[in-house]
Amino acid sequence: MKPAREVLARLRELREGDLPTHGGRTLAYVYDSGLSGVDELAAQAHALASSANGLDPTAFPSLRHLENDLVATAAGLLGGTEDTVGAVTSGGTESCLLAVLAAREGRPDVAEPSMVLPSTAHAAFHKAAHLFRVRPVVVPVDPVTFRADPGAMAAAIDDTTVLVVAGAPSYAHGVLDPIAPIAAAAAGRGVRMHVDACIGGWILPWFRRLGRPVPEFGFGVEGVTSVSVDLHKYAYCPKGVSVLLHANADLRRDHYFASADWPGYTMLNSTLQSTRSGGPLAAAWAVVQHLGDDGYLELARQTLAAVTTLARGIGEIDGLRLLAEPDSTLLAVTADEDGFDLFTVADEMRVRGWYVQPQFAYESSPVNLHLTVTAANRGSEAEFTVDLAASVAAAREAGPVAVDENVAAFVAALDPGTLTADQFAGLLTAAGMGGGAGLPDRMAEINALLGTARPALRERLLREFLGMLYRPE
Repeated sequence: MKPAREVLARLRELREGDLPTHGGRTLAYVYDSGLSGVDELAAQAHALASSANGLDPTAFPSLRHLENDLVATAAGLLGGTEDTVGAVTSGGTESCLLAVLAAREGRPDVAEPSMVLPSTAHAAFHKAAHLFRVRPVVVPVDPVTFRADPGAMAAAIDDTTVLVVAGAPSYAHGVLDPIAPIAAAAAGRGVRMHVDACIGGWILPWFRRLGRPVPEFGFGVEGVTSVSVDLHKYAYCPKGVSVLLHANADLRRDHYFASADWPGYTMLNSTLQSTRSGGPLAAAWAVVQHLGDDGYLELARQTLAAVTTLARGIGEIDGLRLLAEPDSTLLAVTADEDGFDLFTVADEMRVRGWYVQPQFAYESSPVNLHLTVTAANRGSEAEFTVDLAASVAAAREAGPVAVDENVAAFVAALDPGTLTADQFAGLLTAAGMGGGAGLPDRMAEINALLGTARPALRERLLREFLGMLYRPE
């Protein structure tokens, strides 16, 4: 048996290679309130309940109490009524999956169900389509604003539609879809309407209280039947905790699962999971109780100030522009000239201690850098914009990334349906990652190469890459 101190020392050593989760320097994946004591509180609450099992709410009634409290708080933020119910899930993807599952199960009369999605809908809905065999009907968004087109969404609804989806906001560009007219169109056809507010649901209501004009997007909109909101985002709770809200219990019932047709205990699940540790639930409950309305309002104030300052600073950097005016906390930054490569800018920012997330071109959306802004970014905006300007200058000096013509031709000839291990190995070698070389320090050339691949091929290549990463050492 290894001593505990030795095990923890090894864990700390491994964590040194990760992106920083605090301090506001990682502008994707993590959400940092910047407040002292919050992590410690969450860790203690997690430890108190980690051994409790959410599989059976009669055996561990404390977890039922915590879940009902979180659902009630979320419903209060999002225009819920006395009929609003919900479920706590492991994250936004599970919440979205359950919304789709409930919509499908609620229409057993539809043999081949479909759902209408704007092209900016989160990939979680495509995962749900794949898992639950619900055909995605993807509708292009406005090519300038990147918001869903209500008329086009309405026209896409037909007799097979069981769900319509819109974002508040969409992840890629940080803009709110026009929820009210889309929900009205869905209601007019008797179809459920889900609002994906995973990233905005816990902060946009506070923005509204601060005087920012935020259109209603929750249950105050006629026709909205479900809303997802992640607590491990702007509720600043540890991962992973999300809430899926339904307008009433009849709608929620359709994602419940029960099985008594075997000799063991009758299995009853409110989510996709069976066994569920009470740890994340208790940690989230403790943080929400601790911060309260005043705490979240102040965090929203700091976040809004950071978003405003960063947006203004980015607009003053020669060669950069925002793809859209931010409605929430997300910024999409693109280049307005061809003299440099944004993938190189991302690499240069990482050298300077920042992580910004590259996003590939899609429809009218060019290559861009995604920034998730949190309260922890308040106070470091000037340093960020100085480093961003320096990164642009370095990228301009380096020039555009050129993909070797032979490698590009090799990629273009690949068939995602028949890709072999040898072909993938050859591509890794061409990209300088063969022979177990691992990830390079700079990703611009890799991203530029992936950018030449059509989406289906990029998906297949990345699945192969994922399989390569997850092998016992």
